[in-house]
Amino acid sequence: MGDVSGRTAFITGGANGIGLGIARALVRAGANVVIADIREDALAQAKADLAADGQVETVQLDVTDRAGFARAADAAEARFGKIHILVGNAGVGVMGPVLDARFDDWDWGMGVNLGGVINGLVTILPRIKAHGEGGQIVTTSSQSALIPIGYSAIYTAAKAAVLGISEAIRGELAAENIGVSAFMPGPVQSNIAHSGELRPAEYREDSGYRQREEELEKRPVSPLWMSADEVGERVLAGIRANDLYILTHPEFAGGMRTRFDAILASFPDETINQDRAKEIGFLLGNPVFDDQLARRKAKELAA
Repeated sequence: MGDVSGRTAFITGGANGIGLGIARALVRAGANVVIADIREDALAQAKADLAADGQVETVQLDVTDRAGFARAADAAEARFGKIHILVGNAGVGVMGPVLDARFDDWDWGMGVNLGGVINGLVTILPRIKAHGEGGQIVTTSSQSALIPIGYSAIYTAAKAAVLGISEAIRGELAAENIGVSAFMPGPVQSNIAHSGELRPAEYREDSGYRQREEELEKRPVSPLWMSADEVGERVLAGIRANDLYILTHPEFAGGMRTRFDAILASFPDETINQDRAKEIGFLLGNPVFDDQLARRKAKELAA
């Protein structure tokens, strides 16, 4: 969306980690920022840390609470008038063997990581369209959506769905002057390992992951993981350029290439039905990926 100065961003899960890094980058760029988070103490600390008088508002929000989401959006508009950027970032790290997963684990993980993004779109997207000034949707997916790892079935399912949603709505919203970016970070210094502390009581009784979550909380964050501030600046650059994909770690490129090559190699070695190809071409006529590929090619030529 180019210049973000004077625009208003609504960031879920924005009081720490990746969300706070994005908030800090946007504040530095002159944007107004509404930080929505479930932790009240973290919200107060985040507002103090950003130290941006007049630019930052905070609101407590459980992204699975649809009525609460509407109230939070109302509060954001009451404070800044309009919302231009929605960053659906709130997430929880529900990790463990799929054989140990219970309904509580699936329901909580999918409810926050996927349902929270959906609730944001349904609540805020019509508001962005209504003011007619355009905007940007940023959905926090994950590198695991492209290269799944073991013990991440619930997390990966949600993040892959978020990526698919972003790709699907990109073309639809272009006509409304609303850009869409799927943000897929690798390991970032955050407190996602402490997600278990946020698990609601109704999702604790039939969980196979509670002991594992307690163990994960004791693990230190690696200093080799990317800082939240560096990640925030990359998201800001992606918003400005309306990048479809915002990636962080080039170290994953080889693994991604291996996956994509394996998918292409799995197509049946048969003669293409040209009539069917024309019909499929019509169905896929939305050039979702063309602009990103063109810009990448332009960068290569310029180099």
